[in-house]
This record gives sequence, structure tokens and C-alpha cells, in this order.
Amino acid sequence: MRKVILLPSFIAMGVLAFLIGAEAGGQKADDGSWTVEFPIEKGELSATGRNPYFILEPGYRLILEAGKERLVITALDETRTVAGVETRVVEERETRDSALVEVSRNYFAISKRTNSVFYFGEEVDIYKGGKVTSHEGAWLAGVKGAKFGLMMPGQILLKARYYQEIAPGVAMDRAEIMSLNEIVNTPAGQFKGCLKIEETTPLEPGNREYKYYASGIGLVQDGSLKLVKYGKAEKAAK
Repeated sequence: MRKVILLPSFIAMGVLAFLIGAEAGGQKADDGSWTVEFPIEKGELSATGRNPYFILEPGYRLILEAGKERLVITALDETRTVAGVETRVVEERETRDSALVEVSRNYFAISKRTNSVFYFGEEVDIYKGGKVTSHEGAWLAGVKGAKFGLMMPGQILLKARYYQEIAPGVAMDRAEIMSLNEIVNTPAGQFKGCLKIEETTPLEPGNREYKYYASGIGLVQDGSLKLVKYGKAEKAAK
């Protein structure tokens, strides 16, 4: 993911323990501020599905731009098993002045019961001068103590707070739903009733980023980046 504990991947009866938030029955952290744990059955997870704000369908693409910066997000026709769960591979490609800055392969699964989207990690290639210079921020659930988090809840609750990434010392992004009714103007159109999500991380205290999601579309604004095209990859249609 563009830049921001855990439990065993499996417990009895095939139930998975997730660090997530904004779901009925979720458990808060000790300080009561962030939802950090949620039991879910492995069998209800799928690599394909559609949360209104996060679409996991092969070929679905979002293109966002701001000046010379461009972000292309594509749900690939590819899956990977992470921590025993089949996940959808979602590629993010960042460029500046047409030169690659970062390519990440992110792993998500969606609950067929709650419609929540869970995040199982990412592989990261950071580029400089056309060459890979770093893999900073890479993590996988089940590796080195990392655990999966919640990317997008199925039940949207104002002020819900939850961890998205749970890889101690590497990636600890967390989200708070700040608004349910934002209007966002982009080159791809005006979107009403958007979610506004504030992302922070205890690894960088004081750093805050804001993302906006439109129902039926997904991410429409990420910081200064705004949606210019969306749809199937072969069409990248508005």
C-alpha cells in the first residue's frame, strides 16, 4: 500500500483471528481506542467479491493523478495463498514524470458473510533511476509475527477505528472513518456520499493522510491524487 498485532493465523475449528475494526462483535485494544481482534471463519473468505467501497474483481482498475504523479491500482487475474487464505493480488504502480517510483503487490480477501475486506500483506519494489533500490514496507501475514488487518469494513460506522496493517516495526497503518457524506470532485466526475478515512501509524506519530471512497467505485482521492479513470483494465473507462 502507499505509505503507513498478532494472533495465530489459525485457531480451533478453522477460525481465523483478525486485527480489524468497525464490525459488530469486534474487540477493542486495551486502551479502548482501536478495534484489534475479530474472529472469522476461513471458509467465508474469498479472493473475489465486491464491497461497495473496495472492489475485488479481476481486471477492475482505478487511475488517479495529481500533476506529474500517477497511481494505477489493478485487481489482477491472479491469487496468492497467504497464511492459508487464498487472496486477490492487487497491484499498485506509482510513477512520477512517467518514471516508476513504486510497485506493490497487495493481498486481500473478502468475507462472504460480512462483506468486509481483509488485508494480508504486500510485496514492495521501490525504484530509483529505473532500478529497484528497496523493499521497504513489505510484509506478509504469518511471517515474522505479522498479522492481517481490516482494509474496508462491511458495516460502515462513523468514527470506527481499526488497524489495516499489523506488522510490528514495519507496517502499522490504522484507519478512522471521519465522515460518511463527503462530496469529491475529480476529473472522472463528482461523487457524493463518499467516505472520508484518516490514516495514521504509531510508527510515524503525527503523520496523517486522508483517503476518500465512493460507493460502487472505490478510492476516488488519495491525498492530492484524484480519480481520472475507472473500470475494467482493458477499457479503463470512466
